Amino acid sequence: MKTRVGVIFGGRSGEHEISIRSAKTVLEQIEKQKYDVVPIAIDRDGHWLNPADSLKLLPAETAFSLAETAQAFSADAIALVGDTNYKGLTVIGDSDGGETFTALDVIFPVLHGTYGEDGTIQGLLEMADLPYVGCGVVGSACGMDKTIMKALFREAGLPICRHMWFLRSDWEMRSKMVINQVEENLGYPVFVKPANLGSSVGIARADNEASLRSAIDLAAGFDRKIIVEEALDMREIECAVIGNDEPEASYPGEYIIRDERKAFLDYEEKYAGTGNNEFVVPAPVSSELSDEIRELAIRAFKAIDGSGLARVDFFLRRSDNTLLVNEINTMPGLTDASGFPKMWAGTGRDFPAIIDSLISLAIERHRDKSRNKTSRAG
Repeated sequence: MKTRVGVIFGGRSGEHEISIRSAKTVLEQIEKQKYDVVPIAIDRDGHWLNPADSLKLLPAETAFSLAETAQAFSADAIALVGDTNYKGLTVIGDSDGGETFTALDVIFPVLHGTYGEDGTIQGLLEMADLPYVGCGVVGSACGMDKTIMKALFREAGLPICRHMWFLRSDWEMRSKMVINQVEENLGYPVFVKPANLGSSVGIARADNEASLRSAIDLAAGFDRKIIVEEALDMREIECAVIGNDEPEASYPGEYIIRDERKAFLDYEEKYAGTGNNEFVVPAPVSSELSDEIRELAIRAFKAIDGSGLARVDFFLRRSDNTLLVNEINTMPGLTDASGFPKMWAGTGRDFPAIIDSLISLAIERHRDKSRNKTSRAG
């Protein structure tokens, strides 16, 4: 009997389109002989769509390949159901014999950013008592908030760059004080980021007060918490991690940017296919440095209580080859342009095998938590 996997994608965050692209890859690469896949989309306004309507958000060729499966699981509704026969996230439909219920065995929440990668969907799935791919509530929430993430990294003894953070209300009421603090504590240049977003959305470089003000205004449009980091002359290295209690790390990868005039690898460079960058695996570093990157990636993963998967991003300072842990992404991009699947491919594991491992890890983690519940009940 096949395992029934609900793939949730879309969502309310600014990374809605990237989520759809990631879901496309998962839906196309998952082993259909082993899994029945149920597409479940969330639109930009937060409405949950039934499987048939979910297909409309996907590219035509992907939707066509899943049309028969989606129809088999009805086209009426997705709901949380709890009774003597069904619990969790369930597909509800109509048949000639009346209302039908189709329970899902495991969820793959391919949701990036807020309302998906921040512990919210994870909390819902915990309430529904369903296995799900990825980090739990705490790991997701801590991995999403860059300020909390960096505090945990510091506590774990991981090297990080100089930074500071403040609230949007601080900026609105005391902008001059904020500017002074940035200039005194960090100086120029700096990068300004929303504390709770990814895919390089809302990020800008500032080289003076005018550009700093503009960058903070941009970031404040995406989040109530803003983080400012020192800008370094560095290379950007990534490393993929999968696992639960005993995680393993891939070979590191690196985006090689051809036009060095670009301040950083922005959203367009990552996903628009401009041809200005190439992702190389393994990254062109020494074997000793590669081993250090992999070891630090696992330590960062454990620092936030990670599980399932993550991508850890590093700065490699050019002046002295010093490594700094930049951030962790608990539901990294899974598109055909993303580093996570490319790093595992470069390590010798294709993406269908990675998806299979992630589903197994989700079920393993759920069983482990259920054992804890049984122990407490006893």
